[in-house]
Amino acid sequence: MTHLKAGDKAPDFSGLDQDGNAISSNDYAGKNLVVYFYPKDDTPGCTAEACNLRDNYAALQKAGFEILGVSTDPVKSHRKFVDKYNLPFRLLADTEKQAAEAFGVWGLKKFMGKEYMGVSRTTFVIDGNGVISKVIDKVETKDHAAQIL
Repeated sequence: MTHLKAGDKAPDFSGLDQDGNAISSNDYAGKNLVVYFYPKDDTPGCTAEACNLRDNYAALQKAGFEILGVSTDPVKSHRKFVDKYNLPFRLLADTEKQAAEAFGVWGLKKFMGKEYMGVSRTTFVIDGNGVISKVIDKVETKDHAAQIL
């Protein structure tokens, strides 16, 4: 669904994290950043993905990556998700869908014969210069860290 590819400049984004703190793409300048978009907090696939990243967080950090999860869920939902699964990274509450639209992951989806608008599970690996080095659009939720590394 996304129009972005390796070599493109990553879009700027901003919003609130699970604690209500303002965050933006500028906060990650000079750092390698994994921005993973997921449909909904505390659902089976999204939980498997978040927990896989949590369980491999030390290896991802050792490889030089910061992790940022993004969904359209509100701050309160993110707080519960982080607390329930002890997630060590920040989650961006993209309630206005600005980041999802900028990254091209908001659009028409189909599930069980029904069409609806939603977030397409996609991960962007962004280098310290803000350039996308990898786009993962076929995310393996239970082994996502390996796809990134």
